[in-house]
Formats: sequence, C-alpha cells, structure tokens
Amino acid sequence: MKLYDELRWRGMIQDVSSPEVEKMINDGNVTFYWGTDPTADSLHIGHYTNLVLARNFKKHGHNPILLVGGATALIGDPRGKGERPLLSREEIAYNFNKISEQVSRITGCEIVNNYSWIKDIDVISFLRDYGKHFTVNYMLDKDKVRRQLENGLSFTEFSYMLLQALDFKYLFENRGVTLQIAGSDQWGNITSGIELIRRTLGKEAYGMTMPLVLDENGNKIGKSEGNAVWLDKEKFSPYKMYQYLINTADSVVIDHLKKMTLLSREEIESLESKLKEMPEARDAQKALAFEVVKDVHGEKEALEAKRISEEVFTKGYSEEGMEEANIDLVDGMNILDLLVQVKIAPSKSEARRLVTGNGISINSVKVIDPAYLITEDMFNDKFIVSKGKKTHIKVNLNK
Repeated sequence: MKLYDELRWRGMIQDVSSPEVEKMINDGNVTFYWGTDPTADSLHIGHYTNLVLARNFKKHGHNPILLVGGATALIGDPRGKGERPLLSREEIAYNFNKISEQVSRITGCEIVNNYSWIKDIDVISFLRDYGKHFTVNYMLDKDKVRRQLENGLSFTEFSYMLLQALDFKYLFENRGVTLQIAGSDQWGNITSGIELIRRTLGKEAYGMTMPLVLDENGNKIGKSEGNAVWLDKEKFSPYKMYQYLINTADSVVIDHLKKMTLLSREEIESLESKLKEMPEARDAQKALAFEVVKDVHGEKEALEAKRISEEVFTKGYSEEGMEEANIDLVDGMNILDLLVQVKIAPSKSEARRLVTGNGISINSVKVIDPAYLITEDMFNDKFIVSKGKKTHIKVNLNK
C-alpha cells in the first residue's frame, strides 16, 4: 500500500489543497512542516497524531521539519473562545525548550523556531512585504477569524494569519518546504501561506490537514477543552496515561489505534476483529495504551504501567504508580473535606454525591455516610481512598 492510501485508511487526511499532494506523498522526497506554538510547557495527546504522522513520513523517506513557534506564541491564534492570555517572553522561551526536547525525543525530527526569522522584521517591512498581499475581506472570510469576531478580535490575533503565512514562505525559500500539514482547524492559515507564496514568488506550495482527535462524545481532546493528557511524565504519569487510554470507548478505539500508533493494518484489523468478538477482553484498548506509552515514554515505562494496571484490575489497587496526596490530618476530619482536599471531588456537594452514591472506599471498605469522620487512631501514616474502580489516591498523613 502506498503511503497516501495508508494515510487515507488511517483517517489522517481531511483536506488537501491540490490533487498533486497525493503524487508528492507517494513518489517524492517531500520536505514538509508542521507547527505548534509553545503556549504550555508540554504537548498533549491531541498533538500526538502529528508526531506519529511525522514519524510515518520519515519512515518513508520524507523530511519532516517541526516548527515550535516562539514568535507566533507571542501573538496567539484566534480560537473562537475569546482572546488568549499573552505569555511573557521568558515563559515562551522556557516552554520552547521543554517542547523541543519532547518532540526531538519522540520523533528525532529537526526543530526550528520562527522567532529566529521574525524577530528582526520591522513593522513597516511587515506591512509592505506581507500585509499588502491580503485584503481584509480575504482574512475575514477565514472560519477561525469569523468565530472569534463574535467574542471580539484584536488586531494582534487578527495578524496571526499573516505570521503563519510568512513562516510558510520563509521555509519554502530557505529550506525547500513545499507542503504544510496541520490539524483541520488550521486550514485557513495554511491556504494563506499558499496564497502568499503564489503572489510573491509565482510558485506553487501545498497543504494538507488531518482530522482533530475526538473522544467518544465528539469533543476535541486538548488544553483549551480542559481535558489534556500531557506527554510530560511530570504532568501526567505514564501509568495515568496508560489508564486513560485503556479506558478508551469501543466506539473510537480503532480510530485511535490508526492515528496514534504505527501498528500495521493487519495488526489493527486483527484487533478490530477481536473487539467485535470479545469486547470484554479490551485487547484493542490494551494495545493502544501500551503502544502510545511505549512511544512517548519508552518500553520500560510502558511495561511497568501495564504491570501496575493489571495489578489494579486483579487486586483493586496497587500503591505503585498511584497518585499521591500529602495532608495534615486534623483529628476528626470529615470524609467530604478529605475528598475535596485530595482532589477526588471538586466540591463538598460533589463529595456528598459520591459518598451517598456508594462510590467511595477507604482501604477497600465502602464509606456511605457523609458524616463519616477520620481520626488519628484509625491509620498509621497512610491509607488508600478510592473513587469507584479506576481512581485511587494514596494519602500520606502528616500527624
């Protein structure tokens, strides 16, 4: 199977700017770029399909360049939810270094920073050399801009499209980049770069988008949605990532296997058959969890996460790899206060609902009374508080 056909099968192609893209991907040694802004100090699982795609292209002899936008992060991309808070230069520099290390480790691809070529452009040159080529009507017609207008759009974020177009032109001229790949929400920015190259150089560049990663309810998975699964192990442990992925819904797990792993078509179709025959075995979910954790954190971490997960399943919980909370025990602490303090519940009302709904255990013993008190003589220096069968917190007591 040719690469383009494989990407189609994997559901990793949504839009292409020209039929020529198929030929480029199948026959040529393409230099392409994918970009992300360092608005946080880690990428998340929503970005991960882009990294998998880069590895897939690299495996087939193409040349991926990953742009971490130190300049564009200072501006902010319109997102249709109100203006992004502006980060300081120091925060962005720190985030750039963290994400660059992450991307380099996972993909082995070259990383560039658009701050290096944008920082010395003066405002007059920017307006004459780039702004002149775009009408306001053209920019207002872009979907992300239209959505942001409803919440108010500053000139700062309005200009983001021009900076991304500038990036494509710079990489086209200086690095031989002929293709930009991004999530489907970046289509307007990609086509702006294609248009700038056509108007200023009289040459043709190309674009391709991928579908966004969605959960079983059709919601985007990411930082702006408040459900990010971070690739940084300090923010989201390998065990926690494994548990998140192993609980993937049957309805989306095969889609995730296609987009988040490099497993072959034969392997994925075999897992799909097993899912239909024995969904309770969760072989597809186990394969997804293991492959992603292995590729992000290494095989040793994946094997350890798998071991702990299996122990949790058979024994109820395992202290290894478990989330921890340190608290100062007040003699006679109410169970509702405890649940809020260890972040099992966001509020006392939600904690009450969990307790009365038979959802809370301490050391595997159900607690159903919202007036339940924890006293100093109940435990030595720790205990395990659980919400259902999936969430277990090791509580370390400071007496």
